[in-house]
This record gives sequence, C-alpha cells and structure tokens, in this order.
Amino acid sequence: MNQSMKKDQRKAYFALRINVFFFSTFIIFCVIIVRLAILQFVEGATLTEKETNGLIKTVALSPIRGTIYDDTHTKLAYSTPIRSLFITLMQDYSLAKEDILIKKKKPLVRAEAFKLAEKIEKALLTLDPEGEKLTSQNIIDAMDLEFLKGPGYQPRRIKTDLNPAEIAYFSENKTAFPGIEIEIKEESNRHYNQDTIAVQTVGYIKYFKSSKEIYSEIDAIQKVKDTQKNPGLTYTEDEIVGYDGIEFAFQDELRGQNGYKEISVTAQNMPIAVERVVPPQKGHDIYLTINKNVQLKAEQAITDQLQWLHTNTVSGKTHPNAITGYAVAMEVDTGKVIAMASMPDYNTNVWKSSGSKNISTQDYEKIKNNYQNGTISPISSGKSVNGLDSLLLLGSTIKPLSVLIGLKENLFGINDYYTDRGITYIGKEGSEWPIRNSSSHVLGSIDPAKAIKESSNVFMVDMIGKRLNKKYPGDEGIKVWDTYMKKFGLGVSTGVDLPKEYLGILEYWNKKQAGSNLAALAYASFGQQGKYTTLQLAQYTTMLANEGKRMKPQLVNEIKEQDGTLVKKFKPEVLNEFPLDKRYWQEIKQGMNTTVSAFEGFPYDFARKTGTSEQEAKGKMRDNGIFIAYAPRDNPKLAIAVVVPEGGFGAQSAAPIARKIFDAYDQEYGLDGNPKKYNPIAESTSLSVR
Repeated sequence: MNQSMKKDQRKAYFALRINVFFFSTFIIFCVIIVRLAILQFVEGATLTEKETNGLIKTVALSPIRGTIYDDTHTKLAYSTPIRSLFITLMQDYSLAKEDILIKKKKPLVRAEAFKLAEKIEKALLTLDPEGEKLTSQNIIDAMDLEFLKGPGYQPRRIKTDLNPAEIAYFSENKTAFPGIEIEIKEESNRHYNQDTIAVQTVGYIKYFKSSKEIYSEIDAIQKVKDTQKNPGLTYTEDEIVGYDGIEFAFQDELRGQNGYKEISVTAQNMPIAVERVVPPQKGHDIYLTINKNVQLKAEQAITDQLQWLHTNTVSGKTHPNAITGYAVAMEVDTGKVIAMASMPDYNTNVWKSSGSKNISTQDYEKIKNNYQNGTISPISSGKSVNGLDSLLLLGSTIKPLSVLIGLKENLFGINDYYTDRGITYIGKEGSEWPIRNSSSHVLGSIDPAKAIKESSNVFMVDMIGKRLNKKYPGDEGIKVWDTYMKKFGLGVSTGVDLPKEYLGILEYWNKKQAGSNLAALAYASFGQQGKYTTLQLAQYTTMLANEGKRMKPQLVNEIKEQDGTLVKKFKPEVLNEFPLDKRYWQEIKQGMNTTVSAFEGFPYDFARKTGTSEQEAKGKMRDNGIFIAYAPRDNPKLAIAVVVPEGGFGAQSAAPIARKIFDAYDQEYGLDGNPKKYNPIAESTSLSVR
C-alpha cells in the first residue's frame, strides 16, 4: 500500500471521529434542552414552590412497643400489629380560605370533601357490616378540614384494625378518591394478660394527647431540642404512651423510637412530595421481678380472706367492711419485689389503645376505685362506710423499731426489765390520761424482747416515748424520732421505680393534734402517730431481716432488645445502712415471735409481728389488720407485709394471707433455696390467736 492510500485512510478515520463527536454533542444538547423544557414547563411550578418555601416537615411512623414479662417470662403486656386507614389532604378544603379566594377556587370544593366522606362510609359499611359504624360526619370530623388538629401534611386516622377486605379495597382503589391520599399504615394494639397479674404495678396506656399533664414540661422541651437532631424522639398526639406503673416508669425503654417521613410542603403546609423515609425502631422488652405464680396466690389469698372475714367472727364479730387488702413480698438480700398485690384489681384491657377513646364512661365507673396501686398510694375502694384508705397506722408492727431506738439511744439495755401493770399515764399532774395494753392485759416483769412479743403498749410509752422526750426536750425528741423513721424507710420514698408513690402522713409532727411533744412520742412509740404504705412497711421489714440495710425495691430484672440482646441488668441497691450492735438485732429477732395459728405446720422458723391499728372514722374506732414477717428467721430470704383495712386483729385478718404467700414462694424458689414446685401447697387456717 502506497503512502497516498494510507494518507486517505487516516483522513477518512479522522472525519468519522469528528462526525461521532458532533453527533454525540448534538444528542447531549438535545437531552439537556428536553430536560430544561420539562423543568420549565412541567416541573417548574412545583420546583419554584419548593425553592420559594424551602419547607420540610416530618410525619411520625409509630414503632412496636416493647413487651413486659414477669419473672417466668410470661407476657403481662404486649403489642400486636394492626392496620389502620389514614388519609392525607391533597388540597385545601377549609371554608375560611374558600370564602377569601372564592373567585379562584371551585365553589364545590367543600362539597367534594363530603362526597369523599360518603364514599368512604359506604365502602366501610360494605366491607365490615358488623364492625364499628362510622358515619360520613365522623369521617369529616377525622379529616379535620379546618386544620384544627394538625396541618395539611399530617395524615388523619380514619379507622383502626382494618380487616383483610378493607385493606385490599383501599390499597387497590387509591385513585378512586381524588383530592386525598389513601394510606394503610401499620400501628399496634396493646394487650394485657387476661389473668390480671399485678395489673396496678404493670400500669396502662393512653394517647399522648390525653396524657400531657403527667409528662413534664422539661421532658417535652428536651424532646423538642433533641428533635432537631432526631425527629423520631418527638411525641405525636395519637401516639400511645405509658400512663401509670411500669408502662409509665419505663416509657422511654418500652416506646422505642418513632420513624418518620420527611415531606416537602407548601407555605400553606399542604404536601408536595415525600423526600425521605426513616423506619421506626422497636421498643425494648422489660423483664419484671414479679413472679406470676406467687402474685396470683397473693391476690387469691387476699380475696379469699376478705370473704372469710365477712362470714366468720373475729373477736366476736364479722367484718363486712373489710373489702380491700394489700400485700408486698420482697426478697431480703436483693430487694426484688416478688409480689405486689392491691385488691380488688381489674382487667387492664378496658384501657383501649385504639379508637377514639381510651376508656368508656361505663367501664371507668366500674374500675375507678381499683385501678390505682394501693400498696404505694392512699386509695379507698369507694364502698367503705368509714372512708378509711390503704394508708394506715402501723399499730404494733412499729414496736421492733421502737425497741431498737430505745437500745440505740441507751434508754435501756437488753437485760433491763420493766414491770408492766397494763396501764400507764401521760400528761401534767392532775390532768393525766391513761394508755393501756390491748384488752388491758397485765404482763408483769418483761424485758425488751418480751415487750415486742407480748405487744406491750405501756413498755413503749414508759421506756421509749417518755424517756426520749426527757433526753431531748422540746421539739428535739420529735426530730430524733423522725430521723429514725426515715432511716428505716418510713416517711420517705422507698426508691421504687413507680409513679405516684406516697410518702406517708407523719402525724407526730402535729403537736396541736397530739396535745404535746410527750403525747406525740408516747403514741408514736406503739404505732399510732404515723401512716405509711404497704411497700414502706415491707421495706422496713426487709431492713429488720437483713439487720440494717435498706434495700431499694427492685421491680425490673433486666431490659432486652426484642431480639433478646441484653441492654441492662439490674443489681441490688442499698439505699442506706443502719449499723447496730449485733446483740440488739438478736433481741429484736427474739421478740418477733408472736403465736399465730395461721402458721401451724409451717416448716420454717420465722420472725413475725402482728398489729392492729385503731383509727377513728365517723365517730367510731375501726380496727385494721397488719402483719409483717420474714423467713427463715436466721437466714432470711423473703419479707412480707400485709394490710387489711377494717379487718380486725392482724393475726386473724392479715397473717393467713402472708402464710399463703410464703408457701407460694417456697414452691417457686424455696425458702431454703430448694423450690418445692412438685409438692402441693398446704391450705392454712384463718383462725389465729393474738
């Protein structure tokens, strides 16, 4: 091939490359021109609106709430997914703006909204003829055409818990409803165990919009700040939240974190497009220390005992007004609350997590006296003829602590004896008034341990109340008494992870009511000047059992993610300690030895103290039954406090309940460390000797 031919080929190849280049450039410019035309004539208005407004709003996507389990891993509260019908307004149907822009808007725009509502009504009626009847007016109200409940971009819930036919219809016929966007969203429905296990402790839920008063402003402000970094932290009006009990106390853990959609909107807050979707994060699961088997035994024991008191005589009479009972069982070494019973209880499922209301008026009337936790709050059944509630004077159950105070303050020694004549007097000479033992019993020569065992009121008055008042004149004696009470958890928070805990009523500070500092200390020494909760009484009993360690009542063992990954493990927590001479604790332990026939056949030596607190109501003295105990005596595992308002002597009303709780714990865990699950629990008698 000669040079001339090679040169011609190179020219032809170069020309081809030039043509390809110019053709490619032409195609690229055509694409750019077409894209610019689309932006100018098709998307121009929308993009101009976005540029002008620059507004991005978030819409929450609800997570699945975590489950609450008991110590046996039984579900006490759990959520199931449901499908709900939502609509988003795609145009402005409000009357106010229609009046202003009447010339620019179609006169029938409002009527279109009503036609859409009627169409939805007919569809729902056809697809679910036996379900909730929603009228077109109900649907219009839910649509919130005037934006009173939320902006235009916010989806409106129309109906929850759709059936398969409804889901299929609205998913397939979205274009049949112009002017609104149909959306089927997954939500969750909250359920509670039908066996009503520790329901007041577990708590219940409500919609956030009806729960704002219990969520602090500080919390709300913090979440607003955090929202700038993570919009999923924000509460929505229709979100379910914990309102009481564990549901409230561990709201953040159970709730999880909302997902959200970022939506670009117009200046009028009408939606333009979904820009981004962040999925929700599931809530954590809570594992309680409550054991369902011990808890159910405690609840049944209270119910049975109340019925027994209505039909059997105690001290010569029945007790028809004994209609409530409270019990707390707490492990001595760990502080774990194994049972927390407030009876009567109720079915928590009456609090609805879907629909337009949390609870019906009719349902609320049935449960209004039972839904709060009487072991930590002063509640009444509402049926009591005298108005007494769950916050009671401790009666003789205070006497072990009274003796400890006397020993600690060197008011007497463990070998000192006192002659009990059944009566003593307080007050100025010439105006004394008497204080007697129960039934005016004369006990003769007694030491501190026997004073506890035989429940000597006069010992407490003469050896503790009077001597403490003499050692600390004026108000100082009351201050010293108050200090001891609070070190043992009486009059202060127990530290329990529950809301609405009541701290008690410290009547010994009311010198005017008592008459004098001496009178206040005298009556306080045998349990008549302070009202406390059952949980405080249980914590105090635990402290007697472990010789001076005030344990935090622990209700949660651990928190896990829903896949089982451990998030947090709770450990025993000592709130404060009260060191004493070992001989003093032994003296108290020896004194806690009252004869109680409800424990006949009980296979363990145990420490106990009965109590009968007297409170005046409607002109008559009322006897309330109280009982505290721990077992075994020398290696205590479990402490129990039981309170039965208007139950009469504690030995007859409260002690039989404690016996059944001890038996149930022995079955599950073993008071000696060996569970007796395969041995039947012996039925204990309700008859006792005080």
